[in-house]
Amino acid sequence: MSTAEALPARTVDAAPRFARRLLRNPMALVCLAFLAVVIGVAVIAPVLWPDVAAQQAGDLLAAKRGPSGGHPLGTDALGRDMLDRLLVGARPTVIGVAEALVVVLAVGVPLGLVAGFFGGRLDRIISWIADLMFATPAIVIILVVLSVFPQNMAAAMVTFGVIAAPGLLRIVRSATLPVRQELYVDAALVAGLSRSYIIVRHVLPRIAGPVIVQASLLASIALQVQAGLSFLQLVVPIPAPSWGGMVADGMQVIEQQPWLVVPPGLAIALTVLALGLLGDAVRDATTEGWTVAIPRRPHRRAASSGQAQPIGSDGDSGALLSIDGLRVAYSARDRKTTILDGVGFTVDPGETVGIVGESGCGKTTAAMAILGLLQGTGTIEAGSIRFGGRDLAALPERELRKVRGKEIGLISQEPMVSLNPAFRVGWQLAEALRQHRGLSRKDARAGAIDLLRQVQLPDAEAVARRYPHELSGGMAQRVSIARALAGRPKLLIADEPTTALDVTVQAEILTLLRKIQAEEGMAILLVTHDWGVVADICDRAIVMYAGQVVEHADLDSMFRRPLHPYTESLLASNPYHALDDEALPTIPGDVPKPGEWPSGCHFHPRCRYATAECREVVIPLRNPEPGRLTRCIHHETVARSDSGAVSV
Repeated sequence: MSTAEALPARTVDAAPRFARRLLRNPMALVCLAFLAVVIGVAVIAPVLWPDVAAQQAGDLLAAKRGPSGGHPLGTDALGRDMLDRLLVGARPTVIGVAEALVVVLAVGVPLGLVAGFFGGRLDRIISWIADLMFATPAIVIILVVLSVFPQNMAAAMVTFGVIAAPGLLRIVRSATLPVRQELYVDAALVAGLSRSYIIVRHVLPRIAGPVIVQASLLASIALQVQAGLSFLQLVVPIPAPSWGGMVADGMQVIEQQPWLVVPPGLAIALTVLALGLLGDAVRDATTEGWTVAIPRRPHRRAASSGQAQPIGSDGDSGALLSIDGLRVAYSARDRKTTILDGVGFTVDPGETVGIVGESGCGKTTAAMAILGLLQGTGTIEAGSIRFGGRDLAALPERELRKVRGKEIGLISQEPMVSLNPAFRVGWQLAEALRQHRGLSRKDARAGAIDLLRQVQLPDAEAVARRYPHELSGGMAQRVSIARALAGRPKLLIADEPTTALDVTVQAEILTLLRKIQAEEGMAILLVTHDWGVVADICDRAIVMYAGQVVEHADLDSMFRRPLHPYTESLLASNPYHALDDEALPTIPGDVPKPGEWPSGCHFHPRCRYATAECREVVIPLRNPEPGRLTRCIHHETVARSDSGAVSV
């Protein structure tokens, strides 16, 4: 089971809608309210006070006065009411910002998407044009345009939008490049969807966060540019009010009445601040629909489950790893979804234990819980994970870091992803050796070569100088094994170590694991869905279904006489035993998703032995025979059936 499968199902549609996510942010509410007031004033004020824009002078006897009952914000040098002019002057300011922002988005976003998605010659041409625009002096171009179109704010702000678009273009292009490499984009292309549809529906939503942030910053810059041009009286003809023009008027009499600069200056500053903060809030609300919140530290506590004791060494006194009653849950908003429910098993020193089951049964989650590597909002709700006399479920993160790699190693199911593409193989192995064994740089480099030889890679020195992308799948898996061995761990967790490999390389990797285990004396916990791999390397097997252990036994007993219908069905559907003239049996239905587990036995909707009791009663783990556990009340009937029995 992959990590993604361990998480509760959560799509963009299932997440709270964008507006609801945004409105949960108090800062967003304040910014939206302020900007709504500014826009509303820009629309309504010129209608309510149409004469203000043409007013040449007011009450000259009351000129340059501070705030009073008749004039809440005072009067300017010509006796005109500052509040009226501030409200009416909002319209040209808002219109100028809107004109520039529309042009920036209309030019920068489409060209950035096209350049990042298609690449090649088209990308080079667009990037060359963007570089050319960057070299153009913006203020000079705007002044030239205003000399041709005097007092034309639309011409000035559109020009600013065109000049500012390359900055947004580069950001959109950079954000598009990694999204273009996503597998779901390739799948959409293979499905026959048009590139324009993919860009709009699949790529654009993923880059909305950076686009929105840049749009808010550009809007604030456009407001400052418009205010600056108004200050120079280049875009708003006198006597029409604008915020920048009012600042200019106040500066002329600042020694006589400094207050006249405050209202328009404060309006500009607050609007710029609101645009910036709103951009951050909108970005967070947008990306929240694509991600799962990650807590600083998952809550971990130990508790006894009261279930049947896991089998292993006598009384578990000699067990290297002992898990009891492990319950793991993920949180989404105020709802918790249980992923593992009372899981328990042991691993003895030097033995190999396999965890088997279909995808979605909780195999990888159980393995990652041991290392404290539950992703997202995963938490250990109950149970204990005892290793070397310590309960890993109760250890703080600082102590867990001492266990990872040094005492418990991990082989990932995707070796290419687990290796850093920016560093050579030898450097990554040497760093692991320095971290876990405290070696010098020279000794660590030599140790890295020895590790590559230990995993039987030919020409280890040459491999150490390569980057991960220069390795084949089998070589990358061997390097991953080498890194897991760097700390000489007592327990090696192998998460689907042969899934992506062909049969020949798979056999080589399993042979290598057996050889290393014999040399190092370490135990192996193998996560897989392949019975052939289990039969090849494991001593015991644990079968998991829908977050529970449903059977636990040594291989010979489990293969010859399974005691749970799910184990029986898995063995019967094993492709290794398929015959040319017979159809391979399949298990009807699918593994239920976490949070949708049926009552009673989780397997009963797919079980041919199910009765009313299976649907109503919680089925505990039972010990029907020494050294065997099963979660089935019909285990005797299952044992008498020979449909799932196979030879080891």
